[in-house]
Amino acid sequence: MKQSLQLKLGQQLTMTPQLQQAIRLLQLSTLDLQAEIQEALDSNPMLETSEEGENTGTSGEQSETPNSQSQEASPTNSDDKPEKPDTDWNEDNIPTDLAVDTSWDDIYETAPSGSGLAKPDSDDYDFESRRGTAETLQDHLHWQLNLTPMSDLDREIAETIIDAVEPNGLLGQKLDDMFSGLQAHHEELEMDEMLAVLHRVQQFDPPGVLSQDIRECLLTQLRQLQSDTLDITHAKALVNDYLDLLGGRDFKQLMRKLRIKEPELQAAIRVIQSLNPRPGESIGSDETEYVVPDVFVSKVNNRWMVQLNPDIAPKLRINTSYASLVKRADSSSDNTFLRDNLQEARWFLKSLQSRNETLLKVSTCIVEKQQGFLDYGPEAMKPMVLHNVAEIVEMHESTISRVTTQKYMHTPQGIFELKYFFSSHVATDSGGECSSTAIRAIIKKLVAAENPRKPLSDSKITGLLAEQGIKVARRTIAKYRESLHIPPSNERKRLV
Repeated sequence: MKQSLQLKLGQQLTMTPQLQQAIRLLQLSTLDLQAEIQEALDSNPMLETSEEGENTGTSGEQSETPNSQSQEASPTNSDDKPEKPDTDWNEDNIPTDLAVDTSWDDIYETAPSGSGLAKPDSDDYDFESRRGTAETLQDHLHWQLNLTPMSDLDREIAETIIDAVEPNGLLGQKLDDMFSGLQAHHEELEMDEMLAVLHRVQQFDPPGVLSQDIRECLLTQLRQLQSDTLDITHAKALVNDYLDLLGGRDFKQLMRKLRIKEPELQAAIRVIQSLNPRPGESIGSDETEYVVPDVFVSKVNNRWMVQLNPDIAPKLRINTSYASLVKRADSSSDNTFLRDNLQEARWFLKSLQSRNETLLKVSTCIVEKQQGFLDYGPEAMKPMVLHNVAEIVEMHESTISRVTTQKYMHTPQGIFELKYFFSSHVATDSGGECSSTAIRAIIKKLVAAENPRKPLSDSKITGLLAEQGIKVARRTIAKYRESLHIPPSNERKRLV
């Protein structure tokens, strides 16, 4: 085989570092974008934040100006001279003749405690950031165990039981398995001692904690109720003997087995509904998660306007003082460092601008297509897929997918992820299309208005939608119902 050299021309698509950075910034959520911007500010000296109202000189340095508004809002009288605090006082300066009801603050000014911390009743006070570290369920149980007098063996058994608790408050390990593990170190241990300690720690707060199953959890809470009325007696019988029938909503058989009438059964069920089957969820860290919208939609002069949220990211600019130090002909390491950082800063700012323009363009297209939803709600949602928006904005579907992921839009109907406005469609009798989101809204509306004694089955909902000209299969109704977290008709049945 003879070797030879050949020259071949071809085209190949390569992703430049600038394109990779733009794509990465495009798919970041608001919180991730803020972290990315902060990392860029920390690593690149050419980038700086630009606050509103700042004056920049010719050299690029920021010049601080006094806040005239705050000065005008709180004018001072020239006749009122501020008193100079006396810092040379000692014990001899304390007056001897004071009224009985005189306090220290009446005589001396108290120095502020802390460095400018906001008061709890002020607008700048952040309650979430001032809260202490929330204790876990196990910490709460161990704290109660330390206050309970026990022998060393019983305390070890109690600690073993507490360590097996799940976040919902129930035991995640069988009692026999825990007994076998303890008996390997304490051969004289008996199951009766284990049960005695278990019953003792089950009296801890919250009620029903450390139970082995739902039945024991509910019974423990019922036993801790002070009153011993007939309703509680029936509730104990329901939980202890007929919990499966109660879960299946077989009310007729429950009344027959307990030999009670419907009002008495309703009263017993109300008692059971007041209990907490997951007592552990009331203890622990329950941090609130907030959604920051990326886009605001409002109606101005009968026209829907779209604007980006200016607070999701700080305004950036290039520090002209450092940029002026870059020299063209200089190839030193310092000049190369400045030149590289300047180029990276320009790329970063361009990528941010491209992200904002793309987000605004896609959001505007969504609003134009879904004006019926903005005016009338989810039932007026039109079917729309990524391909429809990609054709209008002349972008690839992958770009539309990136820009609509973890991005939120604030509308008069609420805050929704941009993905929410995309849905499949089903055919109608008139030859049109109906959005799956609109069908879910109709199903939710039908279930909310149904008779609780005779809930609508999936087949019945299919028939009601067919009367409106919407062709949907029963299994499709079941899928939409499950996505809305609506239980089946037999589980929705209840007494009124």
